Amino acid sequence: MKKLLTFCLIFICLNAHAYKERNLLQKAADLEKLGSLLVENQKWVHYPDYADREGWDRLMGESKSYCIAEGEKYLTYDWKVVKATDYLEYTRTGNRSNMEGIYNSNLNAISNLFMAEMAEGKGRFMDQLINGIFHNCEMTSWTLSAHLALQRVRGSFPKLNDHVIDLVSGDVGAAFSWIYYFLNKEFDKVNPLVSERLYHEIESRILTPYLNETRFWWMATNVNSDKELVNNWNVWCNASVLQCFLLVEKDKDRLIKGVYKTMLSVDKFLNHSPDDGACEEGPSYWGHAAGKLYDYLQVLYDATDGKISLFADPMVKNMGEYISRSYVGNGWVVNFADASAREGLDYRLAYRYGKMVKSTEMEQIASYVKKSSPRKISIARDIYRALADIACEQEIDKFDPVHTVAPFTWYPDTEFCYMSEGDLFFAGKGGFNDESHNHNDAGTFSLYACEEPVLLDVGVGTYTKKTFSNERYTIWTMQSDYHNLPRINGFPQSFGRQYKATNVKADKKSKTFSLDISKSYPAEAGINKWERTYKLSKNSLLVEDKFDINNARTANRLNFMTWGKADVSQPGVVQITIKDKKYQLLYDKNSFDPVLEKITLDDSRLSNVWGDEIFRISLNAKKMDNRGLYKTIIKTINDELKKH
Repeated sequence: MKKLLTFCLIFICLNAHAYKERNLLQKAADLEKLGSLLVENQKWVHYPDYADREGWDRLMGESKSYCIAEGEKYLTYDWKVVKATDYLEYTRTGNRSNMEGIYNSNLNAISNLFMAEMAEGKGRFMDQLINGIFHNCEMTSWTLSAHLALQRVRGSFPKLNDHVIDLVSGDVGAAFSWIYYFLNKEFDKVNPLVSERLYHEIESRILTPYLNETRFWWMATNVNSDKELVNNWNVWCNASVLQCFLLVEKDKDRLIKGVYKTMLSVDKFLNHSPDDGACEEGPSYWGHAAGKLYDYLQVLYDATDGKISLFADPMVKNMGEYISRSYVGNGWVVNFADASAREGLDYRLAYRYGKMVKSTEMEQIASYVKKSSPRKISIARDIYRALADIACEQEIDKFDPVHTVAPFTWYPDTEFCYMSEGDLFFAGKGGFNDESHNHNDAGTFSLYACEEPVLLDVGVGTYTKKTFSNERYTIWTMQSDYHNLPRINGFPQSFGRQYKATNVKADKKSKTFSLDISKSYPAEAGINKWERTYKLSKNSLLVEDKFDINNARTANRLNFMTWGKADVSQPGVVQITIKDKKYQLLYDKNSFDPVLEKITLDDSRLSNVWGDEIFRISLNAKKMDNRGLYKTIIKTINDELKKH
């Protein structure tokens, strides 16, 4: 079991890119200099004090009534108990959702009660908020059952006083730090022991462990190469910890040491990040990778009165604009790995990021998405973002609502290529099969028309223990056979750093993306070369597969995934209908037999995106050739496609 849990932690964190000793934060300030830069006594916080009702009315604006109404839903909330068996369920069956569902319900209640009290300021929500805080402080651990393997005793059952800082415990610590900052004096009016207890729990569960520990892998304490572990956990946890220190730490020396330690740790994330700024985990993770980096840098910027700032760094700007480039439109995004295709875009976060890196592109797309798909403020356990979202709400409207799809975007480090022509948008990837949140998908692609997927990347189902174990690639969504990729000589792609795309090229002028995917397959497949080339034109995408195989023993198969209704009855043509649009997948009828497989989606994480079913179109080669060239064309057959 220990081996399995260790694999779970390692698996989700591998990073693909060359490690560069940038150390940008350390260059901005050493420990001694940091002490002179930090703004003291939380004067960096730009929100009004709790008692400043006019200030909160101005800040909240139209969000005031919404926040109050959301908080009122929890005035009679029955605080839920996370039972011992809820923790044990993860070890016993791999189910993590039961524990997380109960826990998050309580945390959401606390956040909504807090925001309602800040909006109204009459004390009406105070007792129930104290109930929630007390309830949570009584928990043995603030960490998810799936992450308790970070304890010294491992497992998924919480051990008393073995405090683990993970994504959620960090979030809770940050949220409680904001609550303490704003309301500790109000709590004292009820009973001083409330604030005392709250401070004690933040200090003992977050501040002291962070200062004393180096064992949490996400800290990246001893990481100095690209073969070690750094991913979004690093900036996510550090952003939370930074807020805790800056909001509640009373000892100046401990404050400086704590903040500086976060700088050393986040530098490891920046050292691992590619210059091109792409997020290999996809848009679903952007908000908690580049987005959390932004949160961290913004808090540090505020806490030093702008004297420590990385917002002018080109890589940091590239990391922000990755999300605007990956937005296809109509709520669809380019998704690789564990990302979802129907993620939309956090336009408030994108706006704030764009404002700081001076990206008009990000500011305009934020305005565009707000106008086309407005969303209510999210009041979850991330109170920092809830406050920031409210503060920037009206600013976004000052920018033109524009979504301009770039004709060509190439990420040379991550090997992502985006191309657009007419109403078509293409996204392809190279990379290797040991990326963070990896799928075996080197060389895959997605094709969109009129801001809707035609050939798709399925994404990932609901996370379980199996998702992050050595059984991961028994899950169909992780396999190359369920991506837009060939099965070669009877073999799918394999998992591992050595299984990769080579000779990856992107040409802006000809709108082509090409690569050799032979090294993505096991040696037993006997593949000398498999050169795949994508060429995009106004109404079609040409896919060419030129191959050289030693001793072909099994006929090749070309796989294409779609959510449209597919008809393979006409030789040489697969008719695909999506809503009221029609497309064709053209192939050589003398070379292939088509097979259509319906895949029923019984996982809500997938069915909420694609509906109840998707289809795999397989073109099975009629002959076992050692060498050859396959050509397939995906084309629109509508008289005229117009974007929505």
